[in-house]
Amino acid sequence: RRLGDRVKDWMTLNEPEVVAYAGHHIGVHAPGIRDFGTAVLVSHHLLLAHRAAADAIRAASSTARVGIALNLSPCEPATDSTEDAAAAVRADGYLNRWFLDPLHGRGYPKDMVALYAPYFDRARELDGYHGRLDYLGVNFYTRRLAKAGDGPLRLDRVERAGAERTAIGWEVHPSSFHKILTRVHRDYAPREVFVTENGAAYDDVLDDDRVDDPARISFLSRHFAAAADAVRDGVPLRGYFIWTLMDNFEWAHGTSKRFGIVHTEYRTQRRRIKSSGEWYRELIAAHRTARAEAAAT
Repeated sequence: RRLGDRVKDWMTLNEPEVVAYAGHHIGVHAPGIRDFGTAVLVSHHLLLAHRAAADAIRAASSTARVGIALNLSPCEPATDSTEDAAAAVRADGYLNRWFLDPLHGRGYPKDMVALYAPYFDRARELDGYHGRLDYLGVNFYTRRLAKAGDGPLRLDRVERAGAERTAIGWEVHPSSFHKILTRVHRDYAPREVFVTENGAAYDDVLDDDRVDDPARISFLSRHFAAAADAVRDGVPLRGYFIWTLMDNFEWAHGTSKRFGIVHTEYRTQRRRIKSSGEWYRELIAAHRTARAEAAAT
């Protein structure tokens, strides 16, 4: 009500999968619970909360646009075995479809409702919900490789040996960025897509009052190219936000993992633009010039 005349785009939640499972299944985030059934129930309540928040925002402002940001990744089998292929389908259901399906009017995916039956019997509470997302936020960092295993999901996550990785240990795989963007467009047809997070942590070194981070520039340039390919393939990508502007407190990693294109000296709070920030500034300027020249012709 107070901001609706100035703020048009609203996001109800960021990464509900992380909130639910990192906080309530794995327990590495607050509140540190380690119970799968609780995590499933939390994920359900987060979707109910999104529905309630979206309704409240729209009731307060007729011009408001409401979306949500999901951390999404292609989930692929670790091997060619039928068991690993089935594990990848379950991984996709857990990470992607459990949230995407009900947010696009399909209810929870039936295979996951059956898998979660020992823990969860409230799927019908989202029956008839059509989502009405004005835009979908996509947070992307890496792909997921799955093999058949134990536990509630009957799978294990696999890391590809010899793969290029960031300092946080995530595989660098730009083609998977294109894959998830085009898959979301093909399977769910959101009105608009925003990349609400994409970036990388590296072991940045402050040397002679500078931080040179060529690995981050390489990461970003390759992911920008993948996003541009997705736009050419019809994805209605309307915005792209780097994670992140400044080195930050990265949840369970604290200040040990640096994602920023601006360096934060935590002891003094001094900021320095990294070489990636300078590169990004030049990239934006070049695109602005190119668009102006194209408009003038």
